[in-house]
Amino acid sequence: MSGRAQLMWDEAVTGYDFGPDHPMDPVRLALTRHLVDAFGLDKDVRVVAAKPAGESTLRLVHREDYIAAVKAASADPEAADGAYGLGTMDDPAFAGMHEVSAMIAGQSVAAAEAVWSGDALHAVNFAGGLHHAMPGSASGFCVYNDAALAIARLLELGVERVAYVDVDVHHGDGVQAAFWDDPRVLTISLHEHPRTLFPQTGWPQETGAESAEGSAVNVALPAGTGDAGWLRAFHAVVPELVADFRPQVLVTQHGADTHFEDPLAHLAVSLDAQRAVQVACHELAHEYADGKWVALGGGGYAVVEVVPRSWTHLVGIAAGREIEPEAMIPEGWRQEVFARTRQLAPARMTDGRWPVSFAGWDAGYDPADRLDQAVLATRRAVFPLRGLLP
Repeated sequence: MSGRAQLMWDEAVTGYDFGPDHPMDPVRLALTRHLVDAFGLDKDVRVVAAKPAGESTLRLVHREDYIAAVKAASADPEAADGAYGLGTMDDPAFAGMHEVSAMIAGQSVAAAEAVWSGDALHAVNFAGGLHHAMPGSASGFCVYNDAALAIARLLELGVERVAYVDVDVHHGDGVQAAFWDDPRVLTISLHEHPRTLFPQTGWPQETGAESAEGSAVNVALPAGTGDAGWLRAFHAVVPELVADFRPQVLVTQHGADTHFEDPLAHLAVSLDAQRAVQVACHELAHEYADGKWVALGGGGYAVVEVVPRSWTHLVGIAAGREIEPEAMIPEGWRQEVFARTRQLAPARMTDGRWPVSFAGWDAGYDPADRLDQAVLATRRAVFPLRGLLP
């Protein structure tokens, strides 16, 4: 079984539930898992349910007093301490919050351990990618930062270079904060510009602490950016930096909320472009990290139309059995969607934009174009710090 792809899954993760009026509906996780099965991908991966992250693991990133506050709010939601970001509109407290948050973190940590040990070549935890949680507070629907915990565990195991690539529409602020002064971790985030979207961070000038200059990379994309611009920005920044850094493990976060149908943000990216970036990340892992790839989920609030399709593509890519964009979605899954949500499910695994195309950066740039200005701002801020030409 060594070297096979792993899918991290425990039905308990669907208990990560902030309530019926919260946009982060756990049905998106259940529907993704069922779509994976509907395509038979569960036969191409080893499905593993890992143990919840214990307190010593959580402390690799999170403060002891914060963990205690989460446990207290989990036992008595009415007693949630707002000073820790708990009991807020974004992060309402709920019974069992600590346990299920630790469960999600445990899946990502175990994914990292499996990939580093060689027990799996690729590992996917689409319930993970909760990248906003800070060492001492919940933030942006995120209680424990499983992405940062997975990276911290890799460092604890002796990994010397980890690259983290985050393509969620929101800035990966919690992961950046966790490794701000650690040159062993390269964090790259492509996101909607902080002027127009939470968490109002992720400016190109955020490049890491003095002891780790050039280890934080931020591409702040103009609202309205679509497929061609999004892919152009990704390929103008990410491959060159990953090639230079040569990580031993690549960790990626695939929030599906860049999609044009997502209700919480303002990019205009299709499912087909999301799939193209997933393929690109897989290729980068093989080219520069001996194939060692940990892929996480993240945001995504079009819970029927977008999230299950996007993350099922991700699982297929990791499993070595890519689903063709034009593939018809099994009727059984579509019926289940209607039974659960009373929404009509999509019929195919594409938005009709495959194959997606974009203009490469090597052909030159337009200084008057807002997308090119964003890319150039990042390259000028970071590339010289890494000894590369902007």
